[in-house]
Amino acid sequence: MTRGLIAWRRNMAETFDVIIIGSGPGGYVCAIRAAQLGFKVACVEKRATLGGTCLNIGCIPSKALLQSSENFHEAAHSFKDHGIEIGEIKLDLARMQARKGEVVAANTKGVEFLFKKNKITWIKGAAKFTGPREIEVEGKAYTAQHIVIATGSDSVPLKGVDVDEKRIVTSTGALELDKVPGHLVVIGGGVIGLELGSVWRRLGAEVTVIEFLDKITPTMDGEISKAFQQSLTKQGFKFKLGHKVSAAKIEGETVALTVEPAKGGEAETVTADIVLLAIGRRAYAGGLNLAAAGVETDERGRVKIDEHFRTNVPGIYAIGDVVAGPMLAHKAEDEGVALAEILAGKAGHVNYGAIPSIIYTWPEVAAVGQTEEELKAAKVAYKIGKFPFTANGRARAMGATEGFVKLLAEKETDRLLGAHIIGPDAGSLIAECVTALEFGASAEDVALICHAHPTLSEAVKEAALAVEGRAIHI
Repeated sequence: MTRGLIAWRRNMAETFDVIIIGSGPGGYVCAIRAAQLGFKVACVEKRATLGGTCLNIGCIPSKALLQSSENFHEAAHSFKDHGIEIGEIKLDLARMQARKGEVVAANTKGVEFLFKKNKITWIKGAAKFTGPREIEVEGKAYTAQHIVIATGSDSVPLKGVDVDEKRIVTSTGALELDKVPGHLVVIGGGVIGLELGSVWRRLGAEVTVIEFLDKITPTMDGEISKAFQQSLTKQGFKFKLGHKVSAAKIEGETVALTVEPAKGGEAETVTADIVLLAIGRRAYAGGLNLAAAGVETDERGRVKIDEHFRTNVPGIYAIGDVVAGPMLAHKAEDEGVALAEILAGKAGHVNYGAIPSIIYTWPEVAAVGQTEEELKAAKVAYKIGKFPFTANGRARAMGATEGFVKLLAEKETDRLLGAHIIGPDAGSLIAECVTALEFGASAEDVALICHAHPTLSEAVKEAALAVEGRAIHI
């Protein structure tokens, strides 16, 4: 392209202060905060709806099905304990899936409303760079003083396992099944596989999890991971740990998997009705033509950034799953807010040591800060405080006594270093611990706070008391 043509295209381009590529949690939140700060903002999204993977085919629809399947399971197995007799339970999967769609639509339309409210321009289509600070969408040129890459992630493929989203599915296909599989095999013992495995197990599927490592949820605190696997096993999950899938062949209505010990050994065949490939996610920057802008990526395809989200190209930034760090929607949201504030000259900041992670199974699992294994590896002297939900009055009243709270505090200073919860509403309970970590609180600080009775949160207080061996109710 000649210099004259480039200059003509630049003059014809529509110009914004900030353009965000991708409308997932990181992108749309960044767009809203930037608009609040007075920037002229546009957000590029190629889907027919806003919200990215999270709202459309990830967090939101999976939580809708998790809630529906939990209700189904409770009605079938637990209501009678509360004196509720409701007769024969029947599954209307079509209605359950329809409700999931309604939940997704409400959320995506909500983001669209927020764009209109904040006067954010939605540029519909796929973006590609044509130069630094210049992109093209559907043949039209756009420029901006600041361009933010927030294109998220997609599923990691596995050699020998070809996804068709019918028999061999990713999370996308697993959310759309129109009947309960007789046998669901999940490849990968991480968050996504265990959440979706829980959905279909509650609805009647036999579920087998094949995990390459010798434990599920490998980044989780070891004691919590062990308790979590025991709980899932009681629910009917079957686990093949330390194994790998080397091939998958669709044979009519079933899939034949070749499964081998991870450390070598004789292979076996496992047959499934549906196979869910869930071995992780990877940064997605497909079609962006980053080379045209000169943006550098690392060996894993993630966009390289500094501590202020800046790439190597002035005026181009990146946040969320497309950069290094935990692939969590709330991490991306916080990065989006921090970046928008930095662009406005404010002190945007994200504390990566206080980002919670949650698994929305039953029981729920939540964590923030360091694990016991990490503290041992770092040779940090620490104390442990634990408290079981069996000794919590509210949990007893709910009939949800499985699990415990585990707090880790520095031995010398008592500063809270990590919190790990398995049990009812762990995802909400962890918020108190996140706040404590953020403010540098000690276990004693948490123990001294008055917690309402009877609440599940009292288990957190008791665990904090247990750090000094003075829990009251056990």
